[in-house]
Amino acid sequence: MPDYPITLITSSDAAAKRLDQFLSAQLAETSRARIQQLIAEEKILVNDAPAKASFRLRGNETITILGEPQLAPLRAIPEEIPLDIVYEDADLAVINKPAGMMVHAGAGATESARNKGTLVNALLHHFNQLSSVGGELRPGIVHRLDKETSGLILVAKNDEAHRRLAAQFSKRDVKKTYIALVHGWPKQDRATIRTPIARDAVRRTRMTTRGHGGRDAITHYTVTRRIDSAIGKFALLEVKIDTGRTHQIRVHLSSLGHPIVGDALYGAPRELRGKNTTLAILSRNFLHAANLQLVHPRSNESLEFFAALPLELQDFLNKLSS
Repeated sequence: MPDYPITLITSSDAAAKRLDQFLSAQLAETSRARIQQLIAEEKILVNDAPAKASFRLRGNETITILGEPQLAPLRAIPEEIPLDIVYEDADLAVINKPAGMMVHAGAGATESARNKGTLVNALLHHFNQLSSVGGELRPGIVHRLDKETSGLILVAKNDEAHRRLAAQFSKRDVKKTYIALVHGWPKQDRATIRTPIARDAVRRTRMTTRGHGGRDAITHYTVTRRIDSAIGKFALLEVKIDTGRTHQIRVHLSSLGHPIVGDALYGAPRELRGKNTTLAILSRNFLHAANLQLVHPRSNESLEFFAALPLELQDFLNKLSS
């Protein structure tokens, strides 16, 4: 935790910038939403007086940050949401998560808004018991999938199973295989990407391979199909990861110049156009967790699970081919 109060002096370079915009650039580890919350709570002062987030700086101001924002307690709440349960026993469950569903609510979410419709809420309704290792916000959650990524996710039903499964992830013994469709044709049919991944200092919702202090990340891909369509070239990939960094597959493939179809955050176009045809872009990312291999935490039995491509992705592939 930083020592408060924190004092910043603006220079002439800050002139005409919004207060929240300036602070987002200065405080790389603090989101813009969190800064706006601090401003709303009058915990950020400009020349010893409260100011609005939209306040335009002139330069040579003294900005004082008094402390942390007051976050409302957040917990998961049971909701009756259908689940595609691939496997279940007394220790674990494997769920085929649809695209568009968040695994759990994010920091700063409220029970009345972003905390609705999550996988965790559905799990709490369907199962009598989940592990408590992840806390009240993430009961049962051993690993995550992005909101717009579909496919297999592993859930622990008790604390002992959670700890043993987490140890498998830590040792990289759990094997996960994804299917991704990317723009363009990679130069190599098979390759490994080892570029470290860090949070983007400017766009806080993004990760990047160009930042400093990134964490190790390893992604392996194999081209399984090259498509030369009326609206461009695409490649269908089988992707395996040794690490589980935020947005890892998305940012690694984008760093090669081959963003995942539908992933506008990492450079994919929002609409696909050809010379004489237009195909509306997917409303989700073409990324699917198709295969999961692990050892059962109690019996030590080897387990393997599969999830077929969702219909919307298979239909999209068929349209490209036709």
